[in-house]
Amino acid sequence: MQDNQQTALRDDAPEDLVHAELQALRRGIGAQILGQQTLVDRLLVALLADGHLLVEGAPGLAKTSAIKALAGGIQADFHRIQFTPDLLPADLTGTEIYRPADGSFRFDPGPVFHNVLLADEVNRAPAKVQSALLEAMGERQVTVGRETFDLPRLFLVMATQNPIEQEGTYPLPEAQLDRFLLHVRVDYPDVETEKAILALNRAAALDAGDAAPRRRVRQSQVFEARRAALSVYMAPQLEDYLVHLVMATRDPGRYSASLEGWLRYGASPRATLALDRCARALAWLEGRDFVTPDDVQQIAPDCLRHRLLLDYEAEADGRDVDGFIDLLLTKIPVP
Repeated sequence: MQDNQQTALRDDAPEDLVHAELQALRRGIGAQILGQQTLVDRLLVALLADGHLLVEGAPGLAKTSAIKALAGGIQADFHRIQFTPDLLPADLTGTEIYRPADGSFRFDPGPVFHNVLLADEVNRAPAKVQSALLEAMGERQVTVGRETFDLPRLFLVMATQNPIEQEGTYPLPEAQLDRFLLHVRVDYPDVETEKAILALNRAAALDAGDAAPRRRVRQSQVFEARRAALSVYMAPQLEDYLVHLVMATRDPGRYSASLEGWLRYGASPRATLALDRCARALAWLEGRDFVTPDDVQQIAPDCLRHRLLLDYEAEADGRDVDGFIDLLLTKIPVP
């Protein structure tokens, strides 16, 4: 009996170690990015669920700092692309370079071949560039000429857009928005957090160059964490609840008369998959081996808001997608 218990402890140790490493990463990013814990958690959920996220918020809300902190906490290379109207698809994916010495072409990989990619102000680039990025996100590969090149196994894109300034932008179509696992909105910090940010900024400036190198999570540990998160238990009744949440966006009147008249189009099956993976990842991140209804409800707005299209009358009445999701969560019975 004692030998069996020791074997079980040894078997549990690797997963416990991986969870401890991810929790340390979570705390480390949270210590650098004050007042944006939801953004920090959603970054880690996207990492664990092997997806990408779109972050919407005004300038100066630590969006860039957050993704840089995540990349700095894992053994991964990071690249930032500033999307502009004159950007070309080859600037993103790479291009073939002619070699006069032997008359051949050599592929020069673009920034999309990094592990962690920040697509800053993605809505400022034209449709061809957006499509090149979103194809890479969906297919995890890039085709140039007759050759196809695989992207790194660890590949995370965080795209940002400014909700305030829309002049000269190219809004992402709904079909392309559906490729994002999450759509996160960030807001301004409160007074106390703003004061803490001031103190942190001063301390960082005084300690510049003196900080000790941080321990970084290995990519193998990230992949192990993904497997563990995907194995988190979800009860059949909760799976039914999750599916009905998505189905109610397609046929709202069947579930409640108050939901009718809000939407033109509901969420695709990608939303069901995203809600399932993200709820499991959130539960694992919180240290549980089972999913609760609260996990599903917490992550539902970020999984659904970019996949729903409001009806014209609802827009004219001043209603928004978040209002529909809030109402939806009150109308579908919780198991």
